[in-house]
Amino acid sequence: MSDVVITVRGESSARVRAEEAAVRVTVSTDGPSRGPVVERAQERASTVQDGLVAHLRSGEVSEWSSARVSVWSDRPWNNEGVQLPLVHHASVEVSATFTDAGALSWWLGDVAESDDVQVTAVEWRLSPDTRARVEREVAAEAVHVAVERAAAYADALGLASVSAVEIADAGLLGARPEAPAPINARLMAASNAHGPSFSLQPPEIDVTSVVEGRFRAE
Repeated sequence: MSDVVITVRGESSARVRAEEAAVRVTVSTDGPSRGPVVERAQERASTVQDGLVAHLRSGEVSEWSSARVSVWSDRPWNNEGVQLPLVHHASVEVSATFTDAGALSWWLGDVAESDDVQVTAVEWRLSPDTRARVEREVAAEAVHVAVERAAAYADALGLASVSAVEIADAGLLGARPEAPAPINARLMAASNAHGPSFSLQPPEIDVTSVVEGRFRAE
């Protein structure tokens, strides 16, 4: 039998407990007078930021920022079609990265006591070093799976050895417009871990790698 080219796919995944939580809260105020509205937003935002500074000093927060501030005014309409007096609004967006779930739970419970503060997002993730290490391990295992699969095909054909010709992320060896290529080393939260009690448990993150390989068997 002449040489045979075998094309296979290898997959691997790992589940790793999230190490960080990127949280975003928005302080929003409104009222009939612009000055007091802005002042109240600044005061409430300062309280939120003071709490983050304390957690930063204790090592429970790795970074925080408050870069988005908005002030605007509008004249709402009532249900009778009459335009009401001018209403002023102010908002301050604050974001932080927590490395301790207990500290995050406590902080969210504290800031959520104010009607002026809204928790808009909590995104769990791995630290950059852990993500890079796990992605490398998972990708290597996916290649190993592809090699083993190609060897099994070759053995079924009565061929003695296989050698790699091409290895690529899924979808790169051939165009398949009818099916999107799997994303290499995807990060997905396994569960939505936050609830009304703010007793947060870091979810597991799925790290997945899919590769395609072309091998020559002889």
